[in-house]
Amino acid sequence: MADPQLSADGALTAWLEHLAHERRLAANTLEAYGRIGRLYLAFLERHRGGPQRLADLGTVTAAEVRGHLAERRSGDHPLAARSISQTLSAIRAFHGFLDRRCGTPAPQLALVRGPRIKASLPRPVSEDQARGLLQETDTDPDAEAWEAARDRAVLTLLYGCGLRISEGLSLSRSDAPLPETLRITGKGGKTRLAPVLPAVREAVDGYLALQPFPLAPADALFRARRGGPLTPRHVQAMVQRLRGRLGLPATATPHALRHSFATHLLGAGADLRSIQELLGHASLSTTQKYTAVDAQRLLDAYSGAHPRR
Repeated sequence: MADPQLSADGALTAWLEHLAHERRLAANTLEAYGRIGRLYLAFLERHRGGPQRLADLGTVTAAEVRGHLAERRSGDHPLAARSISQTLSAIRAFHGFLDRRCGTPAPQLALVRGPRIKASLPRPVSEDQARGLLQETDTDPDAEAWEAARDRAVLTLLYGCGLRISEGLSLSRSDAPLPETLRITGKGGKTRLAPVLPAVREAVDGYLALQPFPLAPADALFRARRGGPLTPRHVQAMVQRLRGRLGLPATATPHALRHSFATHLLGAGADLRSIQELLGHASLSTTQKYTAVDAQRLLDAYSGAHPRR
């Protein structure tokens, strides 16, 4: 049982340490939760006229939480409905921790409802579009030969293994030549096995044969022009250039290749459970979104090809 006189900032620190060391959440997630928590406590201090203690957090009212969410939605940098929902989820998680670990429940929080959010479907690219992105790397006028090979290897890896950008860029020199299966650590420290297609292995081998930097086993596998580790921003900018030359929509992003991996597997007959494991989804409901995407494509094909359309 925590001291009721513990400062609210101290309570927030305890929660973040719990998320980091016990839940093992990713650094970006911890940063987001910390930012949400600090803004929430700052609002309570302004609204209540002074620093808050752990005991004070148990008296938070539904009206105060709604007031904070309204402020976040109408400030200098207003949040969209989805971000407001994520903010409320983080606040609930914080108070849930205070209830379980510190004996300080906030019962009025149960009265707060988040905004309604229209469910969004993944936006994959077609097989031809994915193939076009991979081939276009070879004709990129802004890239040297080894950089073009690197870009092709990165995109082939994302599409061929269904990886997030951060997962692909986390590979080290010791991971190559790529084995038949990669052990990937994804969100929340969850690990999964990703089968490696021959085309993925060949693309990475082609990059390694051309890249000019001496790499130690622990060094990042993919390198930027000056030799530092490649960043997600570079991959995003590269895909933006490629899709501009190909006339593809703004939804053709590096992450869309992961969506395409799942959708194309589903269209080829793979079952949802297998796709869930390959993507590393904690819940099957997340993977089920791809069935709606595949069904929509069937309807589009039907309406476009039926002789009585």
